[in-house]
Amino acid sequence: MLGSVTLVIFFLAIVFVVQTVKVVPQQHAWVVERLGKYHATLAPGLNIVVPFIDRVAYKHILKEIPLDVPPQVCITKDNTQLQVDGILYFQITDPMRASYGSSNYIAAITQLAQTTLRSVIGKMELDKTFEERDHINTAIVSAIDESAENWGVKVLRYEIKDLTPPKEILHAMQAQITAEREKRALIAASEGRKQEQINIATGEREAAIARSEGEKQASINGAEGQAAAILAIAEASAEAIRKTAAAIQQPGGEDAVNLKVAEQYVDAFGKLAKTNNSIIVPANLSDMSGLIASALQVIKQQK
Repeated sequence: MLGSVTLVIFFLAIVFVVQTVKVVPQQHAWVVERLGKYHATLAPGLNIVVPFIDRVAYKHILKEIPLDVPPQVCITKDNTQLQVDGILYFQITDPMRASYGSSNYIAAITQLAQTTLRSVIGKMELDKTFEERDHINTAIVSAIDESAENWGVKVLRYEIKDLTPPKEILHAMQAQITAEREKRALIAASEGRKQEQINIATGEREAAIARSEGEKQASINGAEGQAAAILAIAEASAEAIRKTAAAIQQPGGEDAVNLKVAEQYVDAFGKLAKTNNSIIVPANLSDMSGLIASALQVIKQQK
């Protein structure tokens, strides 16, 4: 009998300890009610409560929680149906409000995210919805966060996972993309041909300039060569005259000049006399001596 009483007391002691000592894990918060009324929020660690009077009514996780928002069909500004799928990230900041502010804060956040998403998408055209995802995410977070504050929840961010337009719109968009790529390809090809023609014209112009420069330089070189040749001939003639004059001043120089003039006269007369097999004979052959005398007189004056 005594053993049974001891067992009962031991069992009641265990129950009392279990009801009194509460160990809350890290990043968790437990809401305690005393006689059906909110009493306290238990922090992580060891906590003591009054057994059978206090009870843990709600247990909340304070970590960041991802919430998958179900896909829904939205109507864009240009009356196009668009199926949108997203995910919402939130965190409980006030366990007491999360317990008593809403009967189901997760359902409330989900519904609010869907209605806000439809409103934001309805103000945009289809093309803009693909370009302005960041704007959509920011608008949804701002709208939900204002209302979720009363539920003890902080909405951190919203991300669109997928935007799916109807198949007809997808085909039209694909055709538009294909046409745009073909257009860019044609433009690129025409630009290539244009650049090719420009390069050819530039090359021909540079080649013509190079040829003209070469011809100009060749003409200059030829003119300089001719001038040098004329100058050389003139210098040679002048040198020959100087040497001839110097030779005349030597003893017997005048006799040599007389002989040379006579030879040249006879040679020139022989060439002029022959015309059409006819021989021209001067009227007075004594003019030869007079001519020689005149030439000698000119030479004496030059001396």
